[in-house]
Amino acid sequence: MLEVAGLACIRGDRKLFSDLSFRLEAGELLHLRGHNGSGKTTLMRTVCGLMKESDGEIRWNGESIHRLGEDFTRDVVYIGHKNGIKDDLTGVENLRVCSALDGNPITERQAWDALERMGLMGHEDLPSRVLSQGQKRRVALARLLVNKSRLWVLDEPFTALDVAAVDFLQSIIRDHINSGGMVILTTHQEVRITREQVKELQLGWKEVGHV
Repeated sequence: MLEVAGLACIRGDRKLFSDLSFRLEAGELLHLRGHNGSGKTTLMRTVCGLMKESDGEIRWNGESIHRLGEDFTRDVVYIGHKNGIKDDLTGVENLRVCSALDGNPITERQAWDALERMGLMGHEDLPSRVLSQGQKRRVALARLLVNKSRLWVLDEPFTALDVAAVDFLQSIIRDHINSGGMVILTTHQEVRITREQVKELQLGWKEVGHV
């Protein structure tokens, strides 16, 4: 279970949010909403431990994520606006490097299989610099097919994807939730899972509520 209690984040002289609290349990998805600049990406990176909160606490199964350290980071995968892949590496190489950094090394065969499932058959061994933006996004998202983390944090994951890829990613997210995983995401797409599994959190209001 992920618990956020009294979280605040200040960047420079600007308070992005304060007194923010929510809980996410197995089999639930949290949909973050808010205008550009409301702090959605900052919140996601803070929850992952990539940025330091100004106040409050983030707990994973009752323990502070900062005390847990790698025991927490191995249980979370973050895919941000940027794909986080290297242009000089192939899709297979990028996926294997990212998986190793996630603490979940995979074989070359596993990388090929994941990229094929993401619709990249015939492009697996091409340098990523020659891929389209949609294909690069698929390489980044292929991490979800090989990563064993329980918490997925996805910042606009459907960006640059065609209809077929959007449908496939929807099914991956749905399967992860149905198997007891957790997802935090921002998106303008409708997320096609049952309403009971979805929580929503709006950022940018003067008073931030609790979820």
